Amino acid sequence: MGKGDKRTKKGKIYRGTYGKRRPRKLKKKAPPKRA
Repeated sequence: MGKGDKRTKKGKIYRGTYGKRRPRKLKKKAPPKRA
């Protein structure tokens, strides 16, 4: 469940990819930031 886990939202943000856990048009509190 870390940054390297591509199944989690955090991992997707880290890799710069999108998917079920991280939709492209997302209106959340925290903006996606690159590690």
